[in-house]
Amino acid sequence: MDTRPPEVLANIAICLIHQANYLLDQQIRRLEKDFLEKGGLRENMTRARLEYRKRRKE
Repeated sequence: MDTRPPEVLANIAICLIHQANYLLDQQIRRLEKDFLEKGGLRENMTRARLEYRKRRKE
């Protein structure tokens, strides 16, 4: 890093910030999609508990 000018380092930092922001946006979109399709944590826990009780009765 000592061999590069400050402008280059700033540009690298900006590029890394943009990449991180893009990946976070993708993750948020995926989490929203999964929530709409599969429900939230409480719904999944309730579903799992009901399935467990149903299997125990059989």
